[in-house]
Amino acid sequence: MPDERRFYTYILASRPWGTLYVGVTNDLMRRVFEHKEGRIEGFTKKYGVKTLVYFEEWATANDAIHREKRLKKWPRSWKITLIRTDNPDWADLAADWYPSAMTAAEIDAWLMKIAAR
Repeated sequence: MPDERRFYTYILASRPWGTLYVGVTNDLMRRVFEHKEGRIEGFTKKYGVKTLVYFEEWATANDAIHREKRLKKWPRSWKITLIRTDNPDWADLAADWYPSAMTAAEIDAWLMKIAAR
């Protein structure tokens, strides 16, 4: 049976034209949720970078990591152009991915469930 894992390169923003963050993951829904909830210490939590504005899907981890490294070297203006090409309004592409008003216990249970996939 072929491996059907997918990998993602993504860009988060604090607001339109705001602070940008480029990342890579094998579980985009989980990772974006962690950013939104401030569960990851570091840059995104410190600067409030929570809005998914762009992502690409890759068949291999190497491809996703290579793309992430390339994007991180790009000038800011190129990243903004990339975002605005597919998402001119800087909409949150993950806005409807998650249930609302979950308790901390429900969030933990949900994270464990999706991590088990």
